[in-house]
Amino acid sequence: MDTLTDFIQTVRDSRELKRALAVKMVCAGDSWAKTASVLAVSEAFIDKWQRVYRRDGVAGLRLRYRGSSGYLTPADKRAVLAWIQTQPQWDVRRVQIHVWEQYGVRYKSRQSYYALLKAARQSWKKTQHRHPDADVAQIAAKRAEIKKKRASKPRPSS
Repeated sequence: MDTLTDFIQTVRDSRELKRALAVKMVCAGDSWAKTASVLAVSEAFIDKWQRVYRRDGVAGLRLRYRGSSGYLTPADKRAVLAWIQTQPQWDVRRVQIHVWEQYGVRYKSRQSYYALLKAARQSWKKTQHRHPDADVAQIAAKRAEIKKKRASKPRPSS
């Protein structure tokens, strides 16, 4: 029972805490109905975790899910990031092709490729040298007008 108390005091995940509290309350003599009401769980929940605790101890109350492993190993990811940084030009499609050809990995979502580019401190957004609707003649006329206005204004003497 001391290990259960220590577990309750150190646990961080609320699901693990609920499991441990359910077991502790029932072991302390509280009824299943009261325990279920206080913790907002079912009696089947209490039964399950009490059986798991008897069989595996405190370790059985811990979460088993640890997340999925990434498609690229950490070393492969570093290599992809280094490759991205050495490219003079790139886009998401080129990154997709490289990752598929070199590592046999094809992500379902483009967001994964955007994340690689972000990690490499690159933007996936295409830049433009000038506005696509820019009228060159109109820009030249405006520049000439600004130049003429500057020339006609008297300069302040210092």
